[in-house]
Amino acid sequence: MNQPLRRAHHLFAASVLSFSIVALAGAAFLAKSPVNAQNQPPSAQPAPDALLDGFRHVEVASVSDAAEKILGSKIYMSHRMQAIFPAKFAGYAVTVLLKKDEGNKDPNALAGMIAAIDAGAKDSVYVMTVEGGADIAGMGGLMGTAMYARGYAGAIIDGGVRDVAQLKRIGFPVYALGPVPSTSIGHYKFGGANISMICDGVQVQPGDIVAADQDGVVVVPRAKAAEILALAQEMDNKEHSMYPFIEKYRSLQEAVKQFGRL
Repeated sequence: MNQPLRRAHHLFAASVLSFSIVALAGAAFLAKSPVNAQNQPPSAQPAPDALLDGFRHVEVASVSDAAEKILGSKIYMSHRMQAIFPAKFAGYAVTVLLKKDEGNKDPNALAGMIAAIDAGAKDSVYVMTVEGGADIAGMGGLMGTAMYARGYAGAIIDGGVRDVAQLKRIGFPVYALGPVPSTSIGHYKFGGANISMICDGVQVQPGDIVAADQDGVVVVPRAKAAEILALAQEMDNKEHSMYPFIEKYRSLQEAVKQFGRL
């Protein structure tokens, strides 16, 4: 084979090899891709970090409205759930239930609660129900400090909270029924962690998205989170566009006609 033909042969062989490597890599990527597996566009299945970031920036009121339209039911907690200081956060629910057990002497009665806190990952929201516990502190400074150190986003307590000064000092956001100086020790026992439960009248599943701001708290079912977020963002955009319109034209009626949002 003469020199020009030999060179052309080598170039063709190298091209075929490169194409084969790229094709194999592409096939492997598509085989592993969840989008390919479900035959859906990437926008239909946002990554968990992107999903959570969306809920951190959208207003809780818009999330509540969007969920009511999509689910036909409320996902918001009542006016009883108050923030110990103004805060906005979102994260994935870690659920804990405390059950009444008045006068118990078991030193390990609340051990499961402590273990659940230490097992929680970054961006968790600690969601606790203290049965009949409006005047019982479901959590305090020690628990809050542990959550803060582990990167929790916040805590929601259907019960009381104490050591508020420490929680404010470290800047760990907590929603609760109010501050009380009491303890759960000797009055309650651990009833379960990462279980389905009711918190202030709202069903919470482990891993649901919990979002909170100065308007209150919502619990978004994980399976519907992307759909609810998209509608909530659309509602937010409309409402934020209405503010300058109302200020300019001084008419709420005209703004509602223009944007279709109230």
